[in-house]
Amino acid sequence: MRGFRWPPPPDGGPRTWGPGPGAPRTGRPALPDPETDLVTTPHGVRLERLVTGTGDPVTVFAHGLGNGIATTRPFGSAVTGRKIFFQFRGHGRSDSPPGPWSYLDLARDLRAIADLGGATRAFGASLGAGALCRLLVESPERFERLVFFLPAVLDTPRGEVARARLSDLLDAVADGDASALADVVSLELPPAVRNTPAGWAYLRQRLDQLLRDGLAPGLAGLPEQAPLRDAAALAGVTAPALVIGCAGDDLHPVAVAEQLAAALPQATLHVYDRPGVLWTERADLRERISTFLNG
Repeated sequence: MRGFRWPPPPDGGPRTWGPGPGAPRTGRPALPDPETDLVTTPHGVRLERLVTGTGDPVTVFAHGLGNGIATTRPFGSAVTGRKIFFQFRGHGRSDSPPGPWSYLDLARDLRAIADLGGATRAFGASLGAGALCRLLVESPERFERLVFFLPAVLDTPRGEVARARLSDLLDAVADGDASALADVVSLELPPAVRNTPAGWAYLRQRLDQLLRDGLAPGLAGLPEQAPLRDAAALAGVTAPALVIGCAGDDLHPVAVAEQLAAALPQATLHVYDRPGVLWTERADLRERISTFLNG
C-alpha cells in the first residue's frame, strides 16, 4: 500500500512510494469558495449563506460535520431553481454561540435558513441529514421533496469508528496541525484518488478552509448524540424522499440509510456498492439527485 505524505509534492503531481504506476489522474475537487453573506436568524445566530440560481423551486442544502458550502455545492449543480447553501453554527464564518449544542440547535439553523429563503425542498448530507430529520419531527409537512445523502445517525449515536474519526478531525483543527489534519481528511478520498493532482487539490482546499476558519469546540459533543429518540417519529412525513447510502462507509453505515428509508412513508432508497461516490459515481449521483428534485 502506498503511503500518504504531507506536505504535497511541490509540483502538485502524484508522488508514490514503491513499485507500480502512479494513481490515476481522476476525480474532481470541491468547488472553490464563492462570496457569501452573513444572515441574522430569528434565534440570534448569524449564519454564513450562499444563494445561487433563480426562480422556483427553492432548495436548501445542509452539509456534514466539518464540511460546508464548498463541499455541498456539487450536489446542486444540476438542480433547477434557486439554491441556498449555508454553514451550520461552528463552521466557516457562522457564529459559535456557547455550547453544548444538540441536533435541535442544528435543526433551528436549518429551519431559519429555509424559512428566510422560502425553500420548499431540502437536501441533507450526513450531519445535515440528521438535522433535517430533527426538523421534520417538529414540522413533518415543511418540505415538498427531501434528499438524504449518507445519513450517519438516526436514533442511535454514532459507532466508535465514526466518533474516533470525528474526534481526530476536531483535535487536528484545534491544534492547527496541518499534517495530522491532512491524514484525517485524506480518508475522505478513495485510495485511487490519493496522491493524484485532483486529490492534492481537494486536500489543499479542505485544509486551507479548516485551518482558516476552524471548527468550534461546541461540535465535539455531537458524535455522542442522535437526532431522534425513535425513528418512528418520522411516520408523519409524507413528502417524497430520496435516501442515498453507500456500502462499506464506516462513517455512514448503510444500515442507517435503510432504517431511514423504512421510517419515511414515501421514500426511495438507493445504495452504491462502494464509498467515495462524489469521485467514483459523480455523474450518476448528479443525475439522480437533480432528476428527483427537478421532478
